Amino acid sequence: MVVALFTMNAGLDRSRRQSQEAGTLRLLQTIADAKGTRPSEIAEQLRVHPSLITRQLRELADAGHVHVTGNPVDRRSYLVVLTPAGVAELHRLTQIGLDRFASFVADWEPGEVRMLTGLLEKLEAAKAAVGARERQSATRRRN
Repeated sequence: MVVALFTMNAGLDRSRRQSQEAGTLRLLQTIADAKGTRPSEIAEQLRVHPSLITRQLRELADAGHVHVTGNPVDRRSYLVVLTPAGVAELHRLTQIGLDRFASFVADWEPGEVRMLTGLLEKLEAAKAAVGARERQSATRRRN
């Protein structure tokens, strides 16, 4: 199981690096989820160097997909939000990803797709719970 998960994860990482659209989708999803976030927070969440995010945000702004505005709380920083064009691009790229995934499971039974979905959701919930416990334990050790 672990080998299969690592193989799947490595394939997804390769796709993100090789496809500009996959990287753009991930960035747009992060911005959409945050509803106004600082570039440094985006970089931290995506685990990339802030200079990479700055360049990518500039490209998204030039394309009209994001709006960059001053942070009213901290005037030294700025916030990034999706524009209506950015929301449309997010939907377009999401649909491409969904269509691609649908092609992977095209010959599966509907029950198998539902089972995979349920198991992946269960795995993600377990991963989040373990992470929360580990952070809580680390905080207690520091105090």
